[in-house]
Amino acid sequence: MRSFHFNGSRIVKTGIAIFLTAIICGWFGWPPVFAVITAIVTIEPTVSDSIKKGLVRFPASAIGSAFAVLFITFFGNSPITYTLAAVATIAVCYRLNLHAGLLVATLTSVAMVEVIHDHFLIAFFIRLGTTTIGLLVSTAVNMLVFPPNYRADILRSIQSISERAGRLLEHTFHTILFEGDADLQEDREIVKGLTTEIKKTEKLIHYQRDDFSLYPWVRNREAELQMAERQLLFLHNLEFHLDALLRIPLHDLEWTPAERNTIMQAVAELADDLQHSLDYDHETHQHQLKRITDLFWENSKGVTASDAIEPTLFPPEFTILYELITIYNLVDKFFDPNSVKAGLEAEK
Repeated sequence: MRSFHFNGSRIVKTGIAIFLTAIICGWFGWPPVFAVITAIVTIEPTVSDSIKKGLVRFPASAIGSAFAVLFITFFGNSPITYTLAAVATIAVCYRLNLHAGLLVATLTSVAMVEVIHDHFLIAFFIRLGTTTIGLLVSTAVNMLVFPPNYRADILRSIQSISERAGRLLEHTFHTILFEGDADLQEDREIVKGLTTEIKKTEKLIHYQRDDFSLYPWVRNREAELQMAERQLLFLHNLEFHLDALLRIPLHDLEWTPAERNTIMQAVAELADDLQHSLDYDHETHQHQLKRITDLFWENSKGVTASDAIEPTLFPPEFTILYELITIYNLVDKFFDPNSVKAGLEAEK
């Protein structure tokens, strides 16, 4: 749903920018095609990006227009003109680090070859004018129409990652404890999906912070952005330990049925915390953590006392409990100080 809303708003803004750009060019009696091309590529995910890249695209377009006029003067409308105009534009823009404007400059350069027949200098300045119109209109539309605001998307994404991680944790431990050698490949694919979602959310936070100086509501929510970044860091660490858990070589686990049930109960409580953040209870969390920690130390005594196990090799029971305790501590930090609660309530 978020993706559809995001893409839909940009489509609408692009359409409005094209319409207004064409109208303004019509008022001046200038061909709108070059302005429209500029307007299309200038609608960026953030207003800040539109401004920054616009400052690069203007000189790049000027370079493309200049080369078009230059080579038309020498060679007329011929194949070599298209070639030289495009290659020269690309080479100079690349050399001057005008990468964001390279595409629109090259398109402008080759398109001008077809439409310029005389008054080359006037045509050059008209192209600069149409480029300016496209840049200004699209930037204004991006700023005023559906202004980029990813706050709700960030909060929803963090909560979604938390819920998916909780379901994955519960399923993984149920498989390990009660299904033995079952294939965990599906769980590994889910972990990859979590990694992808975390990266997307990091990008949304970057977009939101880009507009920090342009919108007062972004500046006023700096603490909320920092909170979201901390939560995302904890979720990234959680994803790392879930992945490590899935890579533990599983043999015949020596836990008793009672110990397996104790572990599964603790995991179920942990998964419930991740899936229903408003119900998180610190005291219950600490109680379950103590039970798992006690079991961990009890298993540790068995490891050091056993002569059958190499001292440099940990049994899977030891490693699984270590990962579970680490995840417990990460979840406790994730909710401190009731950060997800604050985020959900702020979203309402």
